[in-house]
Amino acid sequence: MAKRNKLENRNLLFFFFIAFGITWLFWIPEALAMRGLLGSSVLVDFLLSSNNPAAWGPFVSAFLLTWWNEGSTGVIRLLKRGFDYRFAKVWWIPLILIFPLICGVGLLLAILAGDAIPELFWLSDPFSIVSYFAIVLLFQGPLQEEFGWRGYALDRIQTRFNALNSSIFLGVIWGLWHIPYFWIGDEVIYMYTFLPFFLSAILITILITWLYNNTGGSILVALIFHAMFNYSAQIFPVLETQQGGFFYLILFISTVIAVVAIAGPKKLVRERSIKIASPNSV
Repeated sequence: MAKRNKLENRNLLFFFFIAFGITWLFWIPEALAMRGLLGSSVLVDFLLSSNNPAAWGPFVSAFLLTWWNEGSTGVIRLLKRGFDYRFAKVWWIPLILIFPLICGVGLLLAILAGDAIPELFWLSDPFSIVSYFAIVLLFQGPLQEEFGWRGYALDRIQTRFNALNSSIFLGVIWGLWHIPYFWIGDEVIYMYTFLPFFLSAILITILITWLYNNTGGSILVALIFHAMFNYSAQIFPVLETQQGGFFYLILFISTVIAVVAIAGPKKLVRERSIKIASPNSV
C-alpha cells in the first residue's frame, strides 16, 4: 500500500508538471506575442490562432500518464467516463440550473439596482443558445481540462484529503494554471484582479466535486457543469454590469455554503450508498 501511495503521489506530481508545462509553453509566448514582443513570424501567427494547443495541457497529461501506467485499457476506461450518464437523473437539475440561476438572478438584481441592461445576443437568435453551448463545451475549456482536473487529479487528491480540502487544493492549482491567460483572455472575468478569479476557481471546484462524487465520478458531469459555468456568464452577462459582480459572488458563495452544509465536507455526499471514484477506476 505504501509503495502504491508513493507511486500515486509521483503520478499526481507528474500530472501537474506536464499539464502546466504544455499549457505555459504555449500561453506565455502567446502573451508576449500579443504585446508585439516576438515580432512577426509563422510561429507568432500560430500562437495567436485558434490552433494554439495550450489549453489541452490537462487533457494530454491525463491520457499520457494513464497510458503510461495502465496502457490502452486504462485510456479507453478514462475516455468512457466522459460519456458516463448512468447516474440518478435528479442530478441533472443542479447540473443544468445552478449557474443559469446564479447569473440570471444576479443580472436581474443588478438591473433592479439601476444598472443598464447589457446586450443579450440570443434574443435576436434564440437557436444560438444551443449551438453556443456546444462551442463552449468543445472549444472553450471543459473538454480540454476536465479529463485532467477531475478525471485524473481529483480522484487521487481525495485519497489524501477530504472532499472539501481536496476541492480547495485543486481550485488553487487550477487558478494558478490560468495565470498566463490573464494577459491573453478577453473574457470579462480576466479583467478583474487575480483574487476574484481564484475565489471563483475554488468555489466552482467545490461544486464540481459535489456533483462528481454524487454521480460516481462521471467526467460527463464535470464537462457539462464546467460548460454551464462558462456559458451562463455569457448568456446572462452579469459581470458586465457595475453591480452584478457583487450579486453574482454573493449568490455563488451562498450556493457553495449550502451545498457543504447539506452534504458535509468529508465527502460532499449525503447518500452513503454513492461511491466516490478511486484512481484505480481511471
